Amino acid sequence: MNRIAIVGAAGRMGGRLIANIMADERFELSGALEHPECPKLGEDAGIVAGCGKAGIEITADIEKALAGADTVIIFSTGSAINMVRTAVEKGVAVVLGTTALPAEERAAIAELGKTGRIVFASNMSVGVNLLCKLAAEAAKILGEAYDVEIVEMHHNQKKDAPSGTAVTLAETVAEVLGLDYEKDTRHGRQGLVGARTRKEIGMHSLRGGDVVGDHTVIFAAEGERIELTHKASSRDTFVHGALRAAEYLQSAPNGLYNMRDVLGLQ
Repeated sequence: MNRIAIVGAAGRMGGRLIANIMADERFELSGALEHPECPKLGEDAGIVAGCGKAGIEITADIEKALAGADTVIIFSTGSAINMVRTAVEKGVAVVLGTTALPAEERAAIAELGKTGRIVFASNMSVGVNLLCKLAAEAAKILGEAYDVEIVEMHHNQKKDAPSGTAVTLAETVAEVLGLDYEKDTRHGRQGLVGARTRKEIGMHSLRGGDVVGDHTVIFAAEGERIELTHKASSRDTFVHGALRAAEYLQSAPNGLYNMRDVLGLQ
């Protein structure tokens, strides 16, 4: 039995994680953490998630939330480093799906991977991680003769842009093509920007409605265009991947892993 604590327990992803954990005999909900101003503090996490009484109260106390946990799953927005550090110190495995982390936090998480077990991925979806693998293979085969553009669309409440998944896709393709993501990515185009150069990756973010997450990588050349697309229609696709990562960490040695490790896509 894998005892799992959820960070961001009152949010949309937290609710789906809790519902799936409670419905699966391989897992047990052991803790539920939220920020100190959350109006759901003190309420039963299962009832808040809409799946019945869990016997676990939502708390803002990280020590209480992690007590007895084998794994913690973190999908909350904002800084995650303190939660990851506390979990590692307590011997709790970490599944981290938080995006838009600054470079210094990513470096700190990599350092924590030396003494703890961490899966860190911008997207936990099995299909998205397959898309990343296919995009890398396509870039390797097609080479610099093909222009690369990435388009992502999410719901109108998403705060960061581009999505962490789009950034990962661009970083993956850039590495294959010998480009630098920071220097060679063009975020949208407006006005007289001139002809497209060979050494750039176009990045475009769309927001609207309740779109869970769409990502397309376009390879375009004279006479043809290849488009690789993944569309998520349910947040449960991320939940299933996160729980798969939690299982993977049960037998993994200390280290920093990604979903390609979990899925055997390296």
